[in-house]
Amino acid sequence: MSGSSTPTYWDYLQLNNLLDQQGGLEGDETQLMPDELHFIVVHQTMELWFKLLLRELRLARDHLAVPNVPEERIPYVVHHLSRVTEIIKLCVQQFQVVETLTPQDFLAFRGKLSPASGFQSFQMREIEILLGLEESERVLLGKIGALDYLKTMSSTSPGGTLAWEHIAKAREEQTLLSAMNNWLYRTPIQGSGPDDAGDAEAVQAFIDSYIEAVGAEGAGQLERLVESGVGTREALAPRFEGTTKQVEEFLLAGDVDEAERAQTKRVRAALVFIESYRELPLLAWPRLLLDTIVELEQQMVIFRARHARMVERVIGRRVGTGGSSGVDYLERTTHYRVFKDLWGVRTVLVKKTSLPDLSSPDFYGFA
Repeated sequence: MSGSSTPTYWDYLQLNNLLDQQGGLEGDETQLMPDELHFIVVHQTMELWFKLLLRELRLARDHLAVPNVPEERIPYVVHHLSRVTEIIKLCVQQFQVVETLTPQDFLAFRGKLSPASGFQSFQMREIEILLGLEESERVLLGKIGALDYLKTMSSTSPGGTLAWEHIAKAREEQTLLSAMNNWLYRTPIQGSGPDDAGDAEAVQAFIDSYIEAVGAEGAGQLERLVESGVGTREALAPRFEGTTKQVEEFLLAGDVDEAERAQTKRVRAALVFIESYRELPLLAWPRLLLDTIVELEQQMVIFRARHARMVERVIGRRVGTGGSSGVDYLERTTHYRVFKDLWGVRTVLVKKTSLPDLSSPDFYGFA
């Protein structure tokens, strides 16, 4: 543009504005306690990573959420979710920087934070929502849920209003879990798609043959254990029978409401099919996508566990600045699992030589 100045590095990154945001409650860095700037910078950086993570998560979700996902789009989903995983890993590493803050150094300014708390990170709540964490599965903050707590704050400050706007928007969006399940539902099983005639019968036939394979593999293992003298047939057999029942419960979706059972059954059958025949060309990228989602959630679990240990190291097990139970609350969140079926399928897999025969192997080759 005529007359415009040449942009600089600091113009592009708006460094004048960015570097003027570390003044804390006083709005003046000179008024901060010696280690307070360190605390502010680390947590602001964490929130910037969360901002990028949310963008990548939405891009991945959008690629996966179209009614018919072209095969060539799956690598893009993997790409964005892999970036999410790397961002979480970076955030985990940042806890090492926080731990250079000694307990006494933190106590010098900790009182200024109350009742502010990392629990109020609406971007973390937004991440959980977009992944697919159900509100009913959240750990309560005393007698109130995380989202209800943020809603009560929405009328107390401009920041609270902004927080609730983000939360409310995220709650209206499709989750990654929903998009993944819809995509899995459309997976051809033994060459049959959900819109094909006789698909329900084809899926049931695969499930029946798979359960039979699980039983046969278990029977073989039982015989080897008995022959080796590990235990008697009477003592060991119930364990293998229990495994077979567990597989039946998973594949027949006996643990979900009847209204959702048919869809869940096909989704889980697709999971087992992809994991079992992952060497087939057409299943290579779907298998990688599922592995990527598992790794993402694994890193979320590691993040939560690492967060708890960092907090325990710095403040012990005292009450959190926001009134939570502190470390106890954080430890309970490590049990969150959004993609339960992706973890559960690992319990029901059998070795390749035990798998049912493919009825349409050519269907899964390259065109």
